[in-house]
Order: sequence, then C-alpha cells, then structure tokens
Amino acid sequence: MAALSPSDYRRNAGGRFSTASGVVRPNIGARPVYAYSVHDIANGDDPVLGAFLRGGREGVAGVTVSDRMAMRNSVFYRGSSLIAGSMGMLPLSLYRRKPDGTTEKAVDHPLYSVFKLDPLGNGAMSPSEFKSYMQLAALLDGNVYARVIRLDGRIQAIVPFPRKTVTKEWDGGTLRFKYQPKTGRQEYFAAADVFHFRAPVSLDGLNGLGLLDVAADTIGLAHLAEKAMTNLLTKGVMAGGALQAPNALSDTAFARLKESLAEDYRGTDNAGDWMLLEEGMEAKPFSGSAKDNQFVEMLKMEAEKGSRFTGVPRPLLMFDETAWGSGIEQLGLYFVVYCLLPWFVIWEEAIWRLLSRQEKQSRDGTVLYAKFNERALLRGSMKDQAEFLAKALGSGGGKPFMEPNEAREALDMNPHPEGGGLTPVGAQAPRPGTTAADIVEDQNEA
Repeated sequence: MAALSPSDYRRNAGGRFSTASGVVRPNIGARPVYAYSVHDIANGDDPVLGAFLRGGREGVAGVTVSDRMAMRNSVFYRGSSLIAGSMGMLPLSLYRRKPDGTTEKAVDHPLYSVFKLDPLGNGAMSPSEFKSYMQLAALLDGNVYARVIRLDGRIQAIVPFPRKTVTKEWDGGTLRFKYQPKTGRQEYFAAADVFHFRAPVSLDGLNGLGLLDVAADTIGLAHLAEKAMTNLLTKGVMAGGALQAPNALSDTAFARLKESLAEDYRGTDNAGDWMLLEEGMEAKPFSGSAKDNQFVEMLKMEAEKGSRFTGVPRPLLMFDETAWGSGIEQLGLYFVVYCLLPWFVIWEEAIWRLLSRQEKQSRDGTVLYAKFNERALLRGSMKDQAEFLAKALGSGGGKPFMEPNEAREALDMNPHPEGGGLTPVGAQAPRPGTTAADIVEDQNEA
C-alpha cells in the first residue's frame, strides 16, 4: 500500500474536528487505514504521534498527559507523593518464623541488608529513596522492575530498570522479562533475576493498570479548566463595572474622573467605599457570568474525581472544606487499611518470590518472610499510647498481655536490664505479614 499524505489520510478516513483540541481525528467507522502509512513525523498535528513522542497518554480532551504534566495537577501530585513517601518511610524488614512459632529479624540474611541499608549496593540510593521510587513507578505505570544482582547465589543488590524498558512475556509457560534499553540490544531475564510487582488492578492478570492510563481523561480536563481560568485572568476583562454618562464628557472632566478613581478608590484601603459621581453619571457594576462561574465548579469537580484514583482520604489531600479535628487518628487508620495495605501485601509477596524454595520453607519448618511495619502511621497521641500500654501491662485489674520491656520497645526505648527479655508474644507483630508465609504455616499445621 502506498504511503498516504496526512491530508489524504484524513480525507479517506472520514476525518472530523474535535472541539477540544482543534485537530482532525479519524472516524473509526470509516475505511481502514494502516499505522505505518499515516503517522508522518513531519506532521506536528498528528495527535497519536505527538502523544507517542512525548511519552504520554491522550485523553478525550485531546490533551497529552505525561508524567510531568500529571504531577502539575495538585490533587494527583499530593495523592501519589503521599503514597510513595509513606511506603518509602515505613520500615521493611525480613523476618524468620521458627518452628516453635517465635519470630526474629533475619539480620544475617543478605536480603535484610539490601532493603535496610543499601539496595543498589553502591550507596546510590537509600532504602527510603529506593522504596519511594519503586512505589511511584508502580503507581504511574502499573508495573515496576528491578534487576537482582547475585553473588554465589546470594542477593547482593536490586537495581531498578529504567522505566518503560521492560515487558513481561510467557515463554512456553515460563515467565520471562524482555529488557530493551534506549540504546543497545535487548536482553532476556528469568523471573528469578527480576524483582517486580504490579498495581492491584489488572485486565490480563499479568500487567497492572497505571494511574496515568486510567486518570488521563480527568487530568486532561483539569488541565483545560486550569488553562481556561488562566486565559480569563490574563486576557479577560476584569473591570468591576462601568460608569455611564448621559452626554459625552469633556477632556477636563474625563481626566478629573480618572484621577479621582486612581487616587480615591483604588486599592484595598478603599474597598467597599461608594463613589461620588457628577454630571448625571450612573454606575453599572458587572457581575460574573454563568460561564465564568462554572470554571471554579469544574475545577472542584475535577479535583474530586482525581482524588478517587489514588484512594487517599480527602482531608489528607488538603481539601479545605473537610475538618481534621479529633478524627485524625481514624484518617490515618483509613489511609493505612484502604490505601496502603494492598501495597504492603504486594511488596511482601514480591520479596517472597525472590527467596529460594528452601528459604521459603526449610526442612526444620523455618520460614522467611518480609513485612512492613506500619506502626509509625497508626500511633495515636501520647495520651492514647499511655492508656493502651497501661492496659497492656494489666492496669485496672485486667490480665496483662505485654511485658514491661515490650512496652518500652513499642516506644523505641531500650529494654530495662531487670525487666526480662522479650517473650515470643512481644516479638510477634499484630499483622502476620506475607500472605504466602501464612499459607505455608497453615499447610504445616494441617
């Protein structure tokens, strides 16, 4: 098939104009065209080519939504940065569950140091930087990948791949990863050599849905609303009203009126003052049109829609019409349970996949698993903590379920020499951790 010019393509495809972007778009129901014959790099108006070159997604508004453009949306930035920052801040540890049911941190395992001290093995990223970057990439793209570096079979480092350079594929029933760098030849990696996880929602069970894909329309419309508001403020007439005279003013009267307006009525000090008019002049104030007032409502609506994509509670997105008050602890609980908890499990199961079969369940029944410690986000006020720990130690005649040194550990205090060591109950966390580890434990009990 001979290559078509952009004009011929539009004509043959039954092109139509989009009122949102002002560019011609093909009618899908018209005669078929071929991608390799229509996307002319010399044509700067091609929306599909433009979106591809800018690395973005084009929504219904005709706006190409790229990473940086999306981050200029305050609601999207706040929600994404809050999730990524929280995941980076929270401690991530590797635990060992022994056959007798007690647990301990697996500080002697190399993977413990990788996530606790130096993920890349060269000091280029701190643990919090590594976790927040991986989390943000998973939010934006739906998938994130990092190369696992081993020495004598033991994991020494986990190095993130550049975004959008790795894809998953099945090879005879085995999952493998194709890495296509920006320059150079492509490489294939086995599943054991790639640390990867995806967003909770997937349409094919293999790849996750990124926020940029599902929120492109909302972000694009919010961008257009912001642009319209900017045009109104920079190009629109902002006068508060008009002064109408029955007859034409003389040059002297006109100059005296302008001088009076500038000296006596301009500025905040004169706000609300009434003007003294002469020569039969009448004041006619302007009122905002319904069209102008709709901009504010549209911005609020798009902010509301954008907040739903991240799942972050509205007060944490800084919506000023919502109150903080005494419900801040409940907001933190809501944020952890309904927003972060799915990501905890996703991370923990991804780390579980890195372990060998023997590490997942050794012959003596010892199991390794990873776990986020979300206590930093769930701590209440000092008064609430004191009341909880007092009851835990048996205050009020109840049966104690903690020892003094366990209470000290909850407050990041060193154990008291005379208070006894930590019992197995104190070493256990309220949430069991990796789902896969629980499954193995259940199988052992069965």
